[in-house]
Order: sequence, then structure tokens, then C-alpha cells
Amino acid sequence: MSQPTDQPDQPTQPSLLAKGLAKRLAQAERQALKRHVAIRQADGGSIKLCIDGATYLNFSSNDYLGLAQCADGSLLDTASQSFGLSSSASHLITGHTELHQRLETELAQWLGYQRVLLFSTGYMANLAIASALTDRHSLFLQDKLNHASLIDAGQISRAEFIRYQHNSADDCERLLSLKNKPALIATDGVFSMEGDLAPLADLAKVASAHQALLYVDDAHGLGVLGQHGRGSIQAAGLSPAQAPLLMGTLGKALGSFGAFIAGSQSLIDGIQQFARPYIYTTALPASVIATSLHNVERLKNEPERQQQLTAHIQHFRQLCQHYRLPVMDSQSAIQPIMVGDAKLALNLSQALKQKEFWVNAIRPPTVPKHTARLRIALSAAHHSGMIEQLCHTLFEVFDEAHLLS
Repeated sequence: MSQPTDQPDQPTQPSLLAKGLAKRLAQAERQALKRHVAIRQADGGSIKLCIDGATYLNFSSNDYLGLAQCADGSLLDTASQSFGLSSSASHLITGHTELHQRLETELAQWLGYQRVLLFSTGYMANLAIASALTDRHSLFLQDKLNHASLIDAGQISRAEFIRYQHNSADDCERLLSLKNKPALIATDGVFSMEGDLAPLADLAKVASAHQALLYVDDAHGLGVLGQHGRGSIQAAGLSPAQAPLLMGTLGKALGSFGAFIAGSQSLIDGIQQFARPYIYTTALPASVIATSLHNVERLKNEPERQQQLTAHIQHFRQLCQHYRLPVMDSQSAIQPIMVGDAKLALNLSQALKQKEFWVNAIRPPTVPKHTARLRIALSAAHHSGMIEQLCHTLFEVFDEAHLLS
């Protein structure tokens, strides 16, 4: 038996993969593309962030209706006492409680679909679609500016994966005509970095003409658009039959956590049986589900939240026009200010933070090269004075950088 020695371990050479990763990190740093995590302390309400001892007005959150700070403590306590802090298993094993079932039923009734299936995240829900609905004989068509989770779903699917020109139903139809395959068309309802809306009515016509299946990721439209916050599909005047599959998230306008897919009984049955991201993951905790149930009721019973958000959007855009700010074309809660250069966008974001406004710079690869921007997200929890302060401060930092014509 060999005896241990007192000699220190010999240094080992880093792997080639580690060397490659280090080079990529250094390049991202040089190009002002490296991301950094801000550590939050206790927040001062829905629209204030406390970071490193400083307090900021938050214009980067997806808490569009201000529901994230409205949790009912008694509901959380009751759910935790009844079902514990973890579901401890997948839905199909032991993780599906009566609260999960109630939330699925209420979401389906609210949105007008036959059935809903819960997921832990919107990312997983989008991967599930590829897992359950596509194979090597099918075509997966997507808008070029879809969320990264949908793009990843296309890349890992066995289908032929093609991206059509942004918001072009004509290009989508052209590609469908070239391919004689069963097709899934996927689009964001509201594009998360642009804030613009998909042409859902036109896409629905194209899908119907080619017997394709239309899938709408409405993470940023649900609660914001449509009558009673039912989202992009309802706002476009479409029925569930015309947009057969909808993905919604619970962690944005609904102020909780998780996601769901809504569809017909047969489609949801198939996703439940064949979607690996559903089958092989632990279900959401019952306490989170209780919060979601509470917030769905608040959304339905407090229409003034959506009305307030709509008023904020209009007010913000009017002020941007007044201050000559290069705001992108958006009628949603996402109001991006185009900058172009990544380093400049980062500098502008830092200047805003020095003035106590938390507005993130969005840079490649999240957006295409040379289209870096400030992504401003509005909430019903803001008030008009905050929006006026933000726009005046935006004018100041853009003017100081000589970016206004």
C-alpha cells in the first residue's frame, strides 16, 4: 500500500474546453458584453430595488401589474402546512395537488381553452412543445426574433428548423409552400426585447391554409393586452380554435412563478404524455400555486391595474416624443430605447443608475449586433411622476452623450 507524501500536487494543465471558455469570457469583457449579477437586498415595494446600499426606481422588472408584492401570507402558510415546501416529485408521480388542478382549471376557463398544463418555467414549456409535437418528418417555423427558449427548442428538435423574417406572415407562408411537411409555427405574442406585437391574425390565416399548428408564446402579453388581460390572442380578435396553443407565464404580469400551456383536450393530453420537460421535473410547490391562484383572481377583479398600465404606456411614449428619445415602435409594457453600440448602451445604463434609475442595457447576443438598447419596462405600480422623472433623466443622459438630433 503506497504511503501519502508531503509533496504538493503538481499543477495540471487546464482543459482545452476551459481555455476556450476563458478566451470567450475575455472577449466578452473587451466588447462590453459580459453580464454581471446584481445582489438585491429587501426591496422597497414593487418598483424599488435596494442594491449595495443604494435604492433605485426599477424600470427593468416584468412585474407589469404590480402583483409581485401582493402575496397573501395566510394562503402561503396554509398551502405550505398542507403540502410542504416542495412538491417533492413530478406531476405524474405525486407532485400534482388539488391546488395545481384548481389553477389549471381556472386558467383554462379564464382564457377559453379546454385544458391547461402547468410547467415550472416558460423555458421548459417551450422545450416541451418541441419534445412532444415535432419529429424528423415535421417542419418547425419560427419568427427570427423569438425568445431564446423558443430558438433553443427549435435547435434541439428533430424537426427541420427554419426562422422566417420578423413579423412577416408572407415569409412564413412562402416557407410553408416550399416544404410539404406537417408544420408547427411558433411566435412570441409580444417580443420581449422589441415590445412589438406579432401579426397573429395573419399568421392564423396562414396556419389554417396550410393545416399548420400555431403556437403563441404570450409571456409578455398575458395580463397586459386584451380584454381583462387575456393577452395577445384575445387582443388580435382570435379564438382558441384559431390559435390552438398558448403559452403563458405566471412570473411576469401575474407576479408569481411558473408557466402553463393552454390548448385543446387532445393537444394537452399529447403534451402531458410525450413532453420530457413535463414528465421528468419536480412540480411547482403548492405555496407558489396558491399565490398564482390569488393573483389570477386579482387580475380578473382589479381591471384598474391594466388600465393604469395602459395609461402609463401612452404617457411614456408622449414624453419620449417630446424629448426626442429614440423609442422603438411598441404599444406594450416593453419600451426599448435604441442605442446601437453595446459599450455606449452600457455607459448610458450606468449613468441612469448614478441618477437612481435601474434600466438595463440589452446587448448582443440577446439582440442582434449593432442594436444594443435600453429596455424599459413599465408597471401599473409606477406613478406618472416617476415616468416623468425617468424621461427627463433619459433626455439628460442622451443629451450629454450627444445622441439627440
